Amino acid sequence: MIRVLFYLVVLAALAMGLAWMAERPGDIVLTWQGYRIETSLLVGIGALLAFTVAAMILWSVLRFVFRIPSLMYLWKRARRRQRGYDALARGMVAAGAGDVRAAGKAAREAEKHLGEQPLSLLLKAQVAQLGGDRDAAERAFHQMLERPDTRVLGLRGLHIEARRRGDQDAAYNFASQAHDIAPLPWAGQAVLEHHSGQENWRKALETVESNVKRKLIDRDTARRQRAVLQTAIAGEIAERDPVEALSIAREALKLAPELVPASVLVGRLYSRRGDLRKATRTLEAAWRLAPHPDVGRAYVDVRPGDSANDRLKRAQTLARFSPEHPESRLLVSRAALEARDFQKARDTMRPLIEDRPGYRPTVRACLLMADIEETENGATGQLREWLSRAARAPRDAAWIAEGFISDTWAPASPVTGKLDAFVWQTPPERTLQQASITVAPVTPDAPRIAPLPPEVVALEPEPVVEPEEKPVEARVEVLVPAAPPEPARAKEPEPAAAVEPASPPAREPQPVPAPLPAPDTQPAPAPDVPAPVRKPVVDGLAHLPDDPGPRAR
Repeated sequence: MIRVLFYLVVLAALAMGLAWMAERPGDIVLTWQGYRIETSLLVGIGALLAFTVAAMILWSVLRFVFRIPSLMYLWKRARRRQRGYDALARGMVAAGAGDVRAAGKAAREAEKHLGEQPLSLLLKAQVAQLGGDRDAAERAFHQMLERPDTRVLGLRGLHIEARRRGDQDAAYNFASQAHDIAPLPWAGQAVLEHHSGQENWRKALETVESNVKRKLIDRDTARRQRAVLQTAIAGEIAERDPVEALSIAREALKLAPELVPASVLVGRLYSRRGDLRKATRTLEAAWRLAPHPDVGRAYVDVRPGDSANDRLKRAQTLARFSPEHPESRLLVSRAALEARDFQKARDTMRPLIEDRPGYRPTVRACLLMADIEETENGATGQLREWLSRAARAPRDAAWIAEGFISDTWAPASPVTGKLDAFVWQTPPERTLQQASITVAPVTPDAPRIAPLPPEVVALEPEPVVEPEEKPVEARVEVLVPAAPPEPARAKEPEPAAAVEPASPPAREPQPVPAPLPAPDTQPAPAPDVPAPVRKPVVDGLAHLPDDPGPRAR
């Protein structure tokens, strides 16, 4: 709207000027070289304007003619540039789709038209990484270091390549350089993981403070990382300086009250100092948040030298805060077993071992019942039953970090050095879904072995699959003695009995180890029969459930 008004004002001014000049006519006389040119004012002004326009047009034509070489150069340059960017686009798409050949061709074309531009170097490095050429990728990243605008990108690529080949020192060097250039989250995390992997907890704590100042991590993450590192520092100096360790551990507990290792460490340091009241209060507060076996053990052992009955009373006191929790029952039952109160131990464990739809006792529950049975009654069938159930029972919760399972907590992952990687959770369960049985009779010429109990079988090693995958069918071979040959036909050798057909091809039966009898009842082996070769049993156990183990042999 404003432009329209401006145009109208200009037109009105021109019209008024022409009208003013028309009302005041005049003549223009030009005398030059004997010529006399005489015209009116309006015609003279029009002629002057026409001459000016003609001069401008002529100048533009001449300027275009003289600029033709430079215009041709600019046109060719723009065309090459457009071809290079088109090649870059094709290469990025091909690299994302996994087409190494097309991406490499596009990268060469882009480098030809664009030279060592940032995007062409990036595409060249991606193609090299996609094709597995680590040396070419590192050369491309080193070329990026020579340009200020791609230096950080080159450092990140070199950091990744160094980690892939396992050179942790070089990876830390590149990450540290990038961390000094700009506040980058990946560089700060890499430096922190390096110090954590080297167990340099104080350097790691300084890195956390630097990341907080640069706003690379939020406040909650910073508080958690400070608590973990302070717990690690306190645990490291607990033996030589318990006073400072207690002060650092208390600060860590204030930052993260849910951090179980910090609570356990504070409780043990209080106990070592003789302040049992503060130790029990700290452990009870941690137990209220989440019952944990480490907290339970520290609470029971809060006063060294106590009798088993005193330890049982202390376990019962802690269990009152979460009476129905499995950890409470396991703690009380273990303390009752140490106090040799077998009835109380069994009564406490009963809810954890009873048969319910969709419930199975865990490994710790089965092993604890086996300990109760062995301590009270010795080596009985119930003991073997509980050990057998423990081999197939679901696993209990443990400290897990990036696939690594540990019974004890650690500040950083032993795999990558990631800080605060351990989480208390239940490992995934792997089971065999089906098993098929193939029975093969034994001929008189077969080696003599001790008779097997009915429940003992030999399992061939088969791969264990996840529950959601297709079940793996395992074959089980059981050797049973065949009927002896008739006396009248003793001189004629009989052919070996054939194995019953099964889905996979049947193989020759292998002798299965049997439990050895007691030393006073063990029969002497036949002198003309070689000793049977023992075949290892692959079922997740060190020996068969009824086998007394290698120490009995």
